[in-house]
Amino acid sequence: MPGNDWDPDDYDDRHGFVHEHGQSVVDLLDPQPGERVLDVGCGTGHLTAEIADSGAEVVGIDASAEMVAQARDAYPDLTFEQADVRSYTADRPFDAVFSNAALHWIPGDDHDAVLSTVADALSETGRFVAEFGGAGNVAAITDALVAELDARGYEVDHPWYFPSIGEYAPRVESHGLELRFSRLFDRPTPLDGGEDGLRNWIGMFGDKFFADVEDDERNAVLSAVEDRLRPTLFDGDTWVADYRRLRFVAGR
Repeated sequence: MPGNDWDPDDYDDRHGFVHEHGQSVVDLLDPQPGERVLDVGCGTGHLTAEIADSGAEVVGIDASAEMVAQARDAYPDLTFEQADVRSYTADRPFDAVFSNAALHWIPGDDHDAVLSTVADALSETGRFVAEFGGAGNVAAITDALVAELDARGYEVDHPWYFPSIGEYAPRVESHGLELRFSRLFDRPTPLDGGEDGLRNWIGMFGDKFFADVEDDERNAVLSAVEDRLRPTLFDGDTWVADYRRLRFVAGR
């Protein structure tokens, strides 16, 4: 998805929790043999493959060329396309659109374009099943990053869109979709890497915070962020990120 410099190998090796937690979203989708499913923000394709294992015909799209290349290498029998969901046009209708841990990378102002794409892609009985960061997601981490960067003279905002149910539901329904299920919930998430887990997480997902920061100062910021968060997010062995997720099902 847009807004980050992705390393697919690092993504798979150190951040496998993304697709592991996404398995329950696939269960909610409940893909059926013969259905056509569009996987938006497919990343390296692991959940796309899970959907395909049901017997569904699935197309995975992602804005990152590196992610799509890795997905094609891992799953050569599946279809992956480099595409931006904001401008994607389906060649024929899908029975379902699926997305896990991707839509928060798209600026809030652009979500009407996303939802327009989804509505246009769905069949008359189609459904949209998605999960992404919700209001308050990783707030402790982002607040610490912004505070430490601000103290050094950098003005930054975090790069993600984390809406509440009350904010997002009307947007979904304004595109002719009926919201049938929604939930905003806490999901504390252990990070791989032991003492380096938080630093690794920021390195994978937080490029935008450090766009104008020199490498030596970056390390100082990361150390200060760790010091701020250690009492609440580190248990002595593992960093636990304060994730909150917005999950929903909508349909025609």
